[in-house]
Amino acid sequence: MTRYKLTIEYEGTDFFGWQRQKDHISVQEVLEDAIIKFCGEKVQVFASGRTDSGVHALGQVVSMDLDKDFPAYKVREAINFHLRPAKVAVVDAEIADDEFHARFSATERSYLYRIINRRAHLVLDHKRAWFVPQSLDAEAMHEAAQVLVGIHDFSSFRAKDCQAKSPVKSINEISVTRVGEEIRIELSARSFLYHQVRNIAGSLKRVGIGKWTREDIRRVLEAKDRSQAGEMAPAWGLYFVGVKFDPQEEDVRHDLSAGKEATVQ
Repeated sequence: MTRYKLTIEYEGTDFFGWQRQKDHISVQEVLEDAIIKFCGEKVQVFASGRTDSGVHALGQVVSMDLDKDFPAYKVREAINFHLRPAKVAVVDAEIADDEFHARFSATERSYLYRIINRRAHLVLDHKRAWFVPQSLDAEAMHEAAQVLVGIHDFSSFRAKDCQAKSPVKSINEISVTRVGEEIRIELSARSFLYHQVRNIAGSLKRVGIGKWTREDIRRVLEAKDRSQAGEMAPAWGLYFVGVKFDPQEEDVRHDLSAGKEATVQ
């Protein structure tokens, strides 16, 4: 038996999230079905992080075991052949140590939230970014976001049906930058609460339009009350960017400075 580590990307608009479901199509389902068509083995793939309906991925990592021993490049090419025309692709495949697990071996996960800030409605970025026509102050958003860095009780940014045992999480880094009409909120942490990133993005939008300040974000954080935070940003602006598995290992995230295609998720 051989364990494989796959890095995949997907456009989440057509999927009801990562996890296999009974009545709806998921990324996990189409990936596992492609593996059956490739080698005849029914396997379960494990992801570094689950994504909701409509959420995209640039560098999702999954692990799986196959009874047969194939070269990693053949696994990548064969799965991709059977994935078409689904908007999912294996961009890298490698043979992993038997102890490797995409979820439990991860030490940091990174997300990107994209906002397109302009008056004209979206065409190419429809369902791939949050359209906000009001003028946004990215510098003020970045400054306010620094309140959230570190170990905190994030109850104010936690979904009501979140199943995490504790609302306490540690955010390693948050940055908010503007590139032309696009605003990028980038976050990294060992793990996140359900809807945490989207709730943070909705609250930072209030700072961007001038309705809130840095101190309002602090007030919301300290309230530990979801009703005090801003709106939940839509799923289609969120991208699972990458994963780290060891402090010395290179990050598998995509280069977000490589052009518009890299930022599509």
